[in-house]
Amino acid sequence: MISARWLGHSTFIITTKTGKNILIDPFLQGNPTTPESWKSPEDVDFILLTHGHDDHAADTIPLAKKTGAKVISIVELSGLLKHDGLPEDQAVEMNKGGTVDLGDFKATMTNANHSSSWKGQYAGDPAGFIIHVDGLRLYHAGDTNIMPDFELYGKLYKPDIAILPIGDHYTMGHQDAAHAVNMLSPKFAIPMHYGTMPVLTGSPETFRDLVAGYTGGKTKVIIPEAGSDFRNLLGD
Repeated sequence: MISARWLGHSTFIITTKTGKNILIDPFLQGNPTTPESWKSPEDVDFILLTHGHDDHAADTIPLAKKTGAKVISIVELSGLLKHDGLPEDQAVEMNKGGTVDLGDFKATMTNANHSSSWKGQYAGDPAGFIIHVDGLRLYHAGDTNIMPDFELYGKLYKPDIAILPIGDHYTMGHQDAAHAVNMLSPKFAIPMHYGTMPVLTGSPETFRDLVAGYTGGKTKVIIPEAGSDFRNLLGD
């Protein structure tokens, strides 16, 4: 990968070796942890949505219209987005267990244990993604509770990088997330969905310490600074 950045909360942008930008869960304008320079990116090729809650999908339609990005989401959410103005030819609908080949990368939709709505309407099940890009397997878990599926995903997909919510209250907290890392056995783990609002009390430092204890140091925890490229922290 050329670059990988955490933009606050659960929003990430990945730039592939071919220069394509993959934006995951765009919550930018209303996100207090997103740097000002990333509030409205000019160049986005793909938008991946784990579910329809505002703190994951709020900026989807304006960004898609502005950039022409393809929007990949579960079937029901895709239908609601199209109803609200997402151009038909930019919508890529899929479902759990499926893999879509988007040329520069592949995305496999996984399960998540949460809820999902778009402007008060049922928006299908929540999900996560295994992103196969530039020889790496990156797992963005979306919003989720701890679940036995992690053990299976670790065996099936062998993720190099696992990105997991740690905030508590709306998702699992740092302790359950650390157990999830032990189940997944990735090379690297990155915490997300914390610190954006007062109720999200999960601590990335406590998460790091717990992961070290549970995995015996086999998984390295990276705590990115919002907006900075953390790709170099992964090494070769």
